[in-house]
Amino acid sequence: MSTSSLPGLVLALIPLGFAARSAAAEQALAVVEGDRRPADRDAIRVHIDRIFRAYVEKDRATIEATHSAEWRGFLGASRSIIRGLDTYMKGADAFLRLPGGIAAHRFEDFDLVFYGDVGLVSYVADVDITDGATPPEIHKTKYRSIDVYAKLDGHWTQVASHLNTHPDILEARSQEPQPLSAAARVEILARREAVWRAYFGNDRATLEELVPEDTVAINAGEEFWHDRASVLAGAADFAASGARLVRLEFPRTEIRVYGDTVVLYTSYSYELETEGKRETFSGRGTEVFVNRKGNLVNVGWHLDSGR
Repeated sequence: MSTSSLPGLVLALIPLGFAARSAAAEQALAVVEGDRRPADRDAIRVHIDRIFRAYVEKDRATIEATHSAEWRGFLGASRSIIRGLDTYMKGADAFLRLPGGIAAHRFEDFDLVFYGDVGLVSYVADVDITDGATPPEIHKTKYRSIDVYAKLDGHWTQVASHLNTHPDILEARSQEPQPLSAAARVEILARREAVWRAYFGNDRATLEELVPEDTVAINAGEEFWHDRASVLAGAADFAASGARLVRLEFPRTEIRVYGDTVVLYTSYSYELETEGKRETFSGRGTEVFVNRKGNLVNVGWHLDSGR
């Protein structure tokens, strides 16, 4: 072979070499079921169990050690991307400060596939949550997640995740009455009273905050149904009449919470003074509030004059 033919031979071999490397890369990234790599599968499964145990034991150091420095993902109801371990740990710290926490977990479904040194884990887990009381009360919930694992320095670690409450739980919460803490009850009752006092005090700013555009209101003895505009107009008319509220009470209130909706079944009694004369009004009512972006607003009520 003459030396003049070498450049042609080299050029001919370049595509072959590129093709070989491409084939090797494709093979390395081809999906491999977890059962075909049992050692790696088991290592990742142990790692996930270790994370759960760390939350059970409130072991912050282990939680931090089991997640990569450049961790990415979503947790629960997070509305923005969690970028980096420091941001992840802020959420973890908030969870660890709760009086209760995770008590136990069981995988209902678990799947793992590999693409080279990257593992994709999908699972559904039943989780027991304790409220921290003595004795503790256990609440059942369920999570679904996809975790991304990478082999870094020869060890599998979690580099990303998207964990959220399972739809079964979210649907149940929206359909069944939810537990109501003492603090939440106080907040709901305060909001309800704020609406009434804002109406009788013609506090337009508060009414505009707490009574949204879609409000539908039915007052005792009135054929006309109210929207937000007529509620505001009614408050202004009351102020113009010269009457004033001298007493407001809610003798009985039952509260039911369904997801982001709060229903109050209540009795009410209030006293008005007009030109030195006082008159008492009482009855029953159903009031509906909705939590919108953390703000509890009064979307409707139906009052009657019965006792």
